[in-house]
Amino acid sequence: MPEVRITDVVTVAEWDHARGLGSLRVDVQTDGLAHRTDGGYRTVVRIGDDEHDGVVSPRVAAPTLPKPARGRNERPVQTLPDDFMDLLSIRAASAPIPPEFRAIPDLATMTMPTFGIAGTAVVERADLAVRPWSPETPELYDLSVSLIDPTGTEIDRVGLRVGFRTVRIVGTDLLINGRRVLFQGVNRHDIDHRTGRVVSRDRMLRELSLLKRCNVNAIRASHYPNDPHFLDLCDEIGFLVVDEADVESHAFASSLAHDPRYLLPIMERVSRMVLRDRNHPCVVSWSLGNESGHAPVHEAAAAWVRATDPTRPVQYEGAVGTDWHAGHASTDLVVPMYPSFAALEGYAMDERTDRPLITCEYAYSQGNSTGGLAEYWRLFESLPALQGGFIWEFTDHALDVDGDGRLRYGGDFDDAGQSGATMLNGIAFSDAAPKPAMFEMRGIFSPIRITSGPEDVMQGRLRVRSRRAFSGLDDLELSVRVDTRRGAGQETPIKLDLAPGSERSIDLPVEIVQHLTDPGVLAVTLTARTATSTIWAPAGTEVAVQQVVLPRAPLSLPIGGPARVAADGSIRHPLLTSPPRLSLWRALTDNDASFALDKRFVRSGFFALTPSTVDAEAEGDATVVTIRYATAWGEEIVHRRRISAADGEYRFDEDVSLPHGTRDGLRVGVEFELSDGFTDAAWTGLGPWENYPDRSDSALLGRWTSPVDDLATPYLIPQENGTRGGVDELELFGSAGRVRVQSATTLHVNVSRYTTEELEEATHWWKLPASSRTIVHLDIAHRGVGTALLGPDTRPVHRLNGDHYAWSWSLALAPEN
Repeated sequence: MPEVRITDVVTVAEWDHARGLGSLRVDVQTDGLAHRTDGGYRTVVRIGDDEHDGVVSPRVAAPTLPKPARGRNERPVQTLPDDFMDLLSIRAASAPIPPEFRAIPDLATMTMPTFGIAGTAVVERADLAVRPWSPETPELYDLSVSLIDPTGTEIDRVGLRVGFRTVRIVGTDLLINGRRVLFQGVNRHDIDHRTGRVVSRDRMLRELSLLKRCNVNAIRASHYPNDPHFLDLCDEIGFLVVDEADVESHAFASSLAHDPRYLLPIMERVSRMVLRDRNHPCVVSWSLGNESGHAPVHEAAAAWVRATDPTRPVQYEGAVGTDWHAGHASTDLVVPMYPSFAALEGYAMDERTDRPLITCEYAYSQGNSTGGLAEYWRLFESLPALQGGFIWEFTDHALDVDGDGRLRYGGDFDDAGQSGATMLNGIAFSDAAPKPAMFEMRGIFSPIRITSGPEDVMQGRLRVRSRRAFSGLDDLELSVRVDTRRGAGQETPIKLDLAPGSERSIDLPVEIVQHLTDPGVLAVTLTARTATSTIWAPAGTEVAVQQVVLPRAPLSLPIGGPARVAADGSIRHPLLTSPPRLSLWRALTDNDASFALDKRFVRSGFFALTPSTVDAEAEGDATVVTIRYATAWGEEIVHRRRISAADGEYRFDEDVSLPHGTRDGLRVGVEFELSDGFTDAAWTGLGPWENYPDRSDSALLGRWTSPVDDLATPYLIPQENGTRGGVDELELFGSAGRVRVQSATTLHVNVSRYTTEELEEATHWWKLPASSRTIVHLDIAHRGVGTALLGPDTRPVHRLNGDHYAWSWSLALAPEN
């Protein structure tokens, strides 16, 4: 390194949204000049066509008051008024300035002399004609800073990119460039399934590209400052970043922050983060750390950060952990973890509320989870003070140490004191492949939303709202189609000019309207794709799909004659390895087994149903079978089934009475197993990805097809997976033949290669044996998945609180000839 050089450049690039202009302050620090008194060094700051000089301050030889004059050779002339030193404190106190001071020119503005810090320069520019940076329009400008010696020679140069944006808190709103933004965020750790904590730049770009395509606009760097290259990418692609200091004491949160030995390390970790990352426009908030209690050191760190960088807010969950209205000295935002829906509503309506709330962690996603995300966003988008949050978390932390695809987690490495499956809590798998929860998130975070109902659509009108805060829809190509029982119709391009946050109605194309009265119409679907290629997606990448679901006529079920049943009350058929029987249990999800649910489902005893009596008798044109079951704890369940049959098709009218007082369950339905030889599935209902009652807002109604092997979601720890809701027709086919299920009311359908018992017994997905079996579950009721392992359970509307269920369905079995 040269002896005289630039050591740091600090930029403050802000955007005046009222005037549409930018301002820039550049502070330059040098090394090798702080001791020089001769001066003559300057800096040149260039941004675009703008170039401006700044003088490097020399060392001032005597930055003190002048020494008293001792000479008496001539009579001195008075240059200062009497009591001149009083002026300093009078001005500081904003006290009235005495007339004798006001009467003397220039003295009223006199203060103590100030000097620039030796070896530094400041350049300030106002009224710059630049475009603002935002997560939707991440405009960056190249800035260079040159150090020039007294001869005019450039002796050092630094280049960086700046974005002009302003972050302000006004009342209970956090504003970016003067606009309220909803934080559609995720928490992200440095983790790679092959390289562990060493994350390549290619992996970073792949992760950020996936998040951008799923409409995420914010990332919390949990729980340490990330690689500077990661922030460079966030600047370029467009993410709001909460930069978090590497301060966490977790189980020792109540003690370490109060220990004087940790005062300097905590301050150092916070300050180093700010000094390193403050030039990144993507960073919009500084976090003092995670789960480290609350102590005076946090107030001290917050004070230092605010003084050093007054352009961004400071946040810290520990300051509000027990009282959302407290902790002002340590946090400018209320950033709770895993809040309940009632708590969020209460905060928004509380008259004491004076800060924005952005959850630092919510929607805990371990295993088959993330239920209730749509409910969170109904609150975020409708109540004051609530501005979104950060889902926990982005990816699982499993490791593929041998490169054989057999992922491992805590306990697989002969490791003591590990936390088991706790690190398997992402909305993506360890290789960053999306889980179904990510598609739910993508739809909720969509840049557009249809606000019209089926009545408007049937009249040929579609009303759409832009959820963007800064940009229009010029970067998107939109198309619309009609989905029917036969499948998706032809897409028709449409034009939609929408300003940020605005809403308007458009006329649907004629070719769409003419199909709305077709038999079997299900929905009108609007799709948004990228119009041009970017660093994060090629042109034509799908980023949003929205639907208007139209009224669906119930299917008519066949009416046959009395069916032949076996002694156990079941039907027999060559395609049935196991005939339809009552099913009330699912392979427990991580949330189902949460300590907070207090073994609720095990207490039901529904995991083991033992038939006690079976009665069958003819009743009109059907056979009625009544089976009484005993639960694992001896309580009685009565399953009454009316069966009719004609030409290989069976109709079942089901009636199930659970023990009186049953207040929650997992599923109510039937299951059966088919013979080998079924490879493919088609269904009319919600899809194409797995969905559950409280995680289905983004699922699409249509006619879907899939290989049976692809219907499962391979959560590393096997559990309930692969269910699709809203289904009234299911077809399974292959070399063995064809099976068709129809229902008068919509069902939750699951087609799997594994039984519930096999899923519950396995510890890793890859330990499940290869299987060609086909096990089918048809549920009239299925519980939501919630987030009860760490956060709220599924809402009551998605729980099974009844003790009586009735429904009708049919089963057609056609062996291959």
